[in-house]
Order: sequence, then structure tokens, then C-alpha cells
Amino acid sequence: MARDRWDPMQLPDLSGKRYLVTGSTAGLGFFSSLQLAGAGAHVLMTGRHPKRLATARAAVIRQVPDAEVDTLLLDTSNLGSVRAAAATVRGRAGLHGLLLNAGVVHPPRHRTTTADGHELVFATNALGHYALAGELLLPLAAGRGRMVWVGSMSTSLWPYDPVDPELESGYTPWRAYVQSKVATTALGFEADRRLRAANVPIASLVAHPGYSVGGRTRGIAGINAPSRRQRFFGNLQAPITQSKEHGAWPLVRALVDPDAESGSFWGPSRVVGGEPRRASPAKITRDEDIAGGLWNYCEHATGIEWPYLKASRKRRRR
Repeated sequence: MARDRWDPMQLPDLSGKRYLVTGSTAGLGFFSSLQLAGAGAHVLMTGRHPKRLATARAAVIRQVPDAEVDTLLLDTSNLGSVRAAAATVRGRAGLHGLLLNAGVVHPPRHRTTTADGHELVFATNALGHYALAGELLLPLAAGRGRMVWVGSMSTSLWPYDPVDPELESGYTPWRAYVQSKVATTALGFEADRRLRAANVPIASLVAHPGYSVGGRTRGIAGINAPSRRQRFFGNLQAPITQSKEHGAWPLVRALVDPDAESGSFWGPSRVVGGEPRRASPAKITRDEDIAGGLWNYCEHATGIEWPYLKASRKRRRR
């Protein structure tokens, strides 16, 4: 069991540790990167736009002058980008942690597909992260590391069953978002089960940020610049919201707390906000049949079989 006391403002010394964070140019990804760098970690910030990545890295360096921060282009909605980025990472040292944070938070009004032909929200939030985690199993195993998948409290409020994960019919923006988060969370738990079964020394955990909004987040040039309207509504919602900086706390704890167990779920103590604590996931995300179906779908859609699991499956057949 993870200890009850954890100070998100005083993380353990992470010197010598190396972490990759997807979607690092703003929001939860940026603040997670900042917190990791502040604790001495070597952080690999990733994002889709070179200029935004440069801006985000500079913002981290301004606050942590001696930070070890590199950047890498990565678009989780594009499987070619995922493979290229993973190949670059595999050519470097081992990896101690992978934060699968990038995502579409405000889905398009109408169903949109990626260059690979997949529904945009599912591709970005779930499919690309399944592919990236699989492509990075070797450096993660070398570092005896862990992966953290980012869920959402919305899965407990509207637990849509992803029987049609890419919503070829019945698309709505909200359904696309919630289904993608059900999928992401279920995949995180399924990864834990499969990695354990294959005796792979990699942990898989899931964390959610509560209700974190930009209107309650401090302004940082090029990263977060809330309008007066956003600040106004953020203050009105203060009892049920928190800043994105605080929203990153459960994600970071799941990633670096040495006592956080594989297969566990983390979130704010008050669900919408508060100190990072172990939490209870939505029942649907723990359904092994749903998770197994999603895993098989992702394996087929990406053409990527996780290497150690593939080997263990062959051994079991003999």
C-alpha cells in the first residue's frame, strides 16, 4: 500500500531518473514536466508543434534553471509519428517513466478522422498511447520503469461502453471523450494484468486530474493565459474545480511514488480536487472482457504487438 502522507510540493529526489511526458506544451503535461524537472528528473517533453515545445521548455528552464529538459516531436494521433518518436527514444538511455497524458479535451462537433483513418479522439487519447507504450517497452524494462495512463472522473458519471470505440455511428463530442477515457483507463489496467502475467518488470497505473481548469491556473507566458471571462467562471466554480498545476499532482504521484503499486488508480482526495490519493475507478474500466476487447482492437488497428507479451504468448503455446 502507498503511504497515506505525500507532499506534492516536496517530491523525492529524482536525480538520474528519466521520464517522457506526452502533450507537454500546456496544461497537465506542462505542469507534470515542471514538477518532475523541479525534483531533478531528466524530462523528455513531447508535443506536435516545434515552436510550442521550445516555448514550453523555455518556461520550465525559467523556473528551474538547472533543469535537464529535452524536447521531441510526437503526435499521438499519427501512428507514423509515434513510431518515429519511439525509435528516437529507444536510441537513448533507459526510461524510468512514461506519462501518457496527451489528449483531445474538446472534441470536434462532427466525427473527424486522422491520416491513418481512425476517429480523432480515440486515436489521440487511447490508440496512440497504446502504440507508444508498446514501442517503448524495451527502454522501460531497462529502467524497471512504469507507465501512467490518464483517465477522467467522467467515466464514473457517464460510463459509456466502448462497443464501437471509433464511433462509426452515434458520434457526439461528449461520448467520444468519455469513451476514449474509458478505453484509456481500461487499457492501463489491462496492461498491468498482461505485464504481470509475462513477468515484465514494468508497472502500469492510471491517474485522473479531477476537474482542473485553466481559469484557476496561474498565468505563464506561452503556456497559460486565461481571459477575464475564464478567470471569472473559474472563480465561480472554485468549490468544484482546481488548477491544472494541482491536477498534475495525482499524475506525478502515480509516476514517481515508490510505494504506488502497479494496477492502482489515483486521483484528487475530493474527486474534483485536493491532495493526490489512491482512488476507486469506475466499474466499467475494471471489466476484463471490455478491456480485453479493447486491447485486441488496438493491437489490430495499430499493427503493434507489445514485444514481451508476444514472446510470452508464444511460450505458452508450446
